[in-house]
Amino acid sequence: MSETDTEPTAQAIPPAEPSRGMSAQSLALIVALAALALLAWQWLDNRQRLNAMEYSLTQKLSEFDTRNRESELLAKQAQETSTQTAARLALLDQKLAESQSQQDALQTLYQEFANNRDERLVAEAEQLLVMASEQLQLAGNLKSALMAMQTADMRLQQIDKPQAIQLRKLIGRDIERLQAVPAVDIVGTSLRLEGMAAAVEKLPLISEHHPRNTNDQLAPDYETNAWRRLAGEVWHDIRQLVRIERIDRPEPPLLTPEQSFFLRENLRLRLLTARIALLQHDDSSYHADLRAADEWLKRHFDTSDQNVQATLATIRQLASNIINIQLPDISESLNAASRYKLSLEKGSK
Repeated sequence: MSETDTEPTAQAIPPAEPSRGMSAQSLALIVALAALALLAWQWLDNRQRLNAMEYSLTQKLSEFDTRNRESELLAKQAQETSTQTAARLALLDQKLAESQSQQDALQTLYQEFANNRDERLVAEAEQLLVMASEQLQLAGNLKSALMAMQTADMRLQQIDKPQAIQLRKLIGRDIERLQAVPAVDIVGTSLRLEGMAAAVEKLPLISEHHPRNTNDQLAPDYETNAWRRLAGEVWHDIRQLVRIERIDRPEPPLLTPEQSFFLRENLRLRLLTARIALLQHDDSSYHADLRAADEWLKRHFDTSDQNVQATLATIRQLASNIINIQLPDISESLNAASRYKLSLEKGSK
């Protein structure tokens, strides 16, 4: 029995070895899994670090690229600014050269003017004297002639030479003679004559004058009595048949429309010829035209009208002016200026 008992026991002990092998395998598997998990964790950690480094590097590269572009833009702007500055410097150099040439030309001109200063001033004075002579002889404009001579005297004040002083004495004498001449407003008188000639069309003629209309007068009220009303109407009709008007001139001329037109045109022509005579200093023609215009106004126009009265008053005022004034001759001063200019031109040659 003991043998039999020991055999089953011996047979029951061997199965314990496979469990130990399995536990070792499990342990190894666990260790392997742990190592694999550790490796995976390390791999993931390294991967995250690489991603972070890659992202940081990408940002830095982007910033570097942006800065590089900005640097290129600044370099381009600096190059353009440098180009513009160089162009401006070249333009300034050109303008400086032109200014220098102009300054040299002005200096040359100044020297020429300085050398010919007396000749230039005398030429200007001579031209002013010519203008004064023309104003006196052609237009009779005393004021303009006097201003031209005074300006010529001012030009000659800059020359301190005997000939210039002598010429200034002649000009001063002529200026005194012009100042002594009584002033005649040629321009103002001419404008007044022109204005009257333009207003002739508005002046009423005697032939155009109509008696006062009595149709607008209120008739007496005869409604209360039929006989009085009838008598009043008959009397009113009789008054319409006969009109009585007082006139200052006997038998005023009655003109047709055509005659009225030519009368106005002749009056306008008289005023305009008086204006021409004024500019020509023709005293006899001037006063003859004004007298004829005054006579025609009194004979053919309505003197009770205010415009006609004003025109007559203006004509009488203008007729009292004396236009034939003897203007002084300034030819002596003009000849002296011409001789002085000629002597300066000969001396410069």
